[in-house]
Amino acid sequence: MIQNIVQWIKNYCNENEIHSLIVGVSGGIDSAVTSTLCALTGLPTFAIGMPLHQNLEQENLSDAHLKWLTKHSNVQIEKINLTEVYDSFISTMQKNIGDIAYNDLASANTKSRLRMITLYHLAQIHSGIVVGTGNKVEDFGVGFFTKYGDGGVDIAPIAHLFKSQVYDIAKELQIDKRIIKAKPTDGLWEDGRTDEEQMEASYDELEWAMEYSGSEDDLTDRQRIVLDIYNKYHQKNLHKMKPIPVIKYD
Repeated sequence: MIQNIVQWIKNYCNENEIHSLIVGVSGGIDSAVTSTLCALTGLPTFAIGMPLHQNLEQENLSDAHLKWLTKHSNVQIEKINLTEVYDSFISTMQKNIGDIAYNDLASANTKSRLRMITLYHLAQIHSGIVVGTGNKVEDFGVGFFTKYGDGGVDIAPIAHLFKSQVYDIAKELQIDKRIIKAKPTDGLWEDGRTDEEQMEASYDELEWAMEYSGSEDDLTDRQRIVLDIYNKYHQKNLHKMKPIPVIKYD
């Protein structure tokens, strides 16, 4: 599977005359695996750490992975602190529209979108593409990503993989065990809340719900709850997963 993904990335770049790969490294397992797969292509790979009011543990894991990636001669690492940019943006919004400008969810998504802008700026400089780090559950199941934030990418090499498969690949790639053991988080909240705390279900449970097609009569109480959670997020976030609606004339 690792060889197939690496070859797929290389083929895409060759066919489309892409010269480099740009990938954000958050300290989480998805970005660790994706950036390592990019490094294995042999193509110029730019691994970017982008702390933004970051939880120190997450930033330390990101730094550790960035350092580990330098064993690949084709990898260049950069660390770009976006905290000042974000604070300036929020301050500007508040000056113009008042305190309503600070909304928890809107502000969290703005962090993700600032990172997307940063990656695309670098991609333009290096004649490259932005490589997505979302997995199957996030990208096609519950839509657990920011529209035009971490969802704004050019290719998504692990979007066909369940989270459990990402963990298997991480172990094979010998990713830092601290990253493998860390609880998944989007890193957008200063209180360090995890993905499971936000969605109230684990990735294993959501994988099950994504594949389940049987009768609800056969389910336990917890399975019914998980299925409801999955369906709620799937329906709510379909707008992220479908093409942009346009008027069609006959």
